[in-house]
Amino acid sequence: MTGSTTGTPRIAILGGGIGGLAAAAFLHRAGLPSTVYEQATELKEVGAGLVVAPNAARLLRQLGVLDAFARRAVRLEVGWEFRRWQNGTVLSAENLAASCERLYGEHTYTAHRADLLNAIKSTVPESALRLGKRCVELISPTGCPVLRFDDGEVVEADVVIGADGIHSIIRNAIAGPTRATYSGICAFRALVPADRAPAFARRPAQSLWIGPDHHLVHYPVSAGEFVNLVAFAPAGDDSVESWSATATVEEFLAEFAGWDPRLLDLIRAGGTPGRWSLLDRAPLHRWSSGPVTILGDAAHPMFPFFAQGAAQAMEDAAVLARCLADQVGDPAGALQRYEALRIPRTSRIQELSHARSHVNHLPDGPEQEARDRAFSDADPLVANGWIYDYAPDIAAAHVSESP
Repeated sequence: MTGSTTGTPRIAILGGGIGGLAAAAFLHRAGLPSTVYEQATELKEVGAGLVVAPNAARLLRQLGVLDAFARRAVRLEVGWEFRRWQNGTVLSAENLAASCERLYGEHTYTAHRADLLNAIKSTVPESALRLGKRCVELISPTGCPVLRFDDGEVVEADVVIGADGIHSIIRNAIAGPTRATYSGICAFRALVPADRAPAFARRPAQSLWIGPDHHLVHYPVSAGEFVNLVAFAPAGDDSVESWSATATVEEFLAEFAGWDPRLLDLIRAGGTPGRWSLLDRAPLHRWSSGPVTILGDAAHPMFPFFAQGAAQAMEDAAVLARCLADQVGDPAGALQRYEALRIPRTSRIQELSHARSHVNHLPDGPEQEARDRAFSDADPLVANGWIYDYAPDIAAAHVSESP
């Protein structure tokens, strides 16, 4: 990896997930080439569904891929459809079809993670991707970052971006090894073929069934070919934090015994579910050290209860690219500006996402009844406007942010 004779910085990105590819895409858009090093031998997203809210849709439009993405996504007509666990009584629902574009200029979509990854990847030159490259060490004996890979290759860079996920070696190099806190919550996930899913789950709606110590979310993905199902329950002794771990259908059903029978039918239709535990990590106070920084889950892993993990990684990428383009001769200064812009916002979303589990999992009783009554007066689309109307280019024009 060699630098340009015109002074273009050599930018290395570790990780070819949504955040890493978004960084490469926005850097390319800004005229800054980069190289993405991904340890997998092919680019693919594990997991299943996600929500692409207006702040993320806006970034896809900037990259010129929103229309292509939308052909594989599902445009939501209803969101935050909260239902009671026992019988599916609707506690509240938001008419996204009527309000979302009017308020924020974009719609809200649900999609398979792979479809979002592929849309972003289409904007990154193939020559920028190096697969099968597992970084084992970040060293900088002379102040210039040096990456060592498990195949023996050593790469010098002027800027290193760690988009290498929750177990990031770049995060550890910057902040030191940090232990994750056991959350006590585990997640189940499954993809249900649409022809096996009940009609209520095939609607273009994001539904959240809430009950004591548990909640379950479903929505269609992949142009309606599947229904994404994700559920949260007490983890017990399980502490495996892995997208590839599995459970049995019987274990999944046991967690939701006594819930609305329609949900149990949906669980059965999904086949063998994935299962992983949510491990907690506190927000970091700094993301950068000299010309080395992190983004996405490496910087701010968050519970999925606000459906903003991918969106925040994309925002990171857009702001980081803008900062580096504005201060191309001072990468370390650009990264300091980037973290100053992003840390207050992502920390706030991290904290709100963590607190949401208590609200969703209240036991039946007076507090739960008060929560349910409050739902009828709530307007989450407006209340979360500070999330959805965020514009990275405007934010990057200031040295600080008040979300």
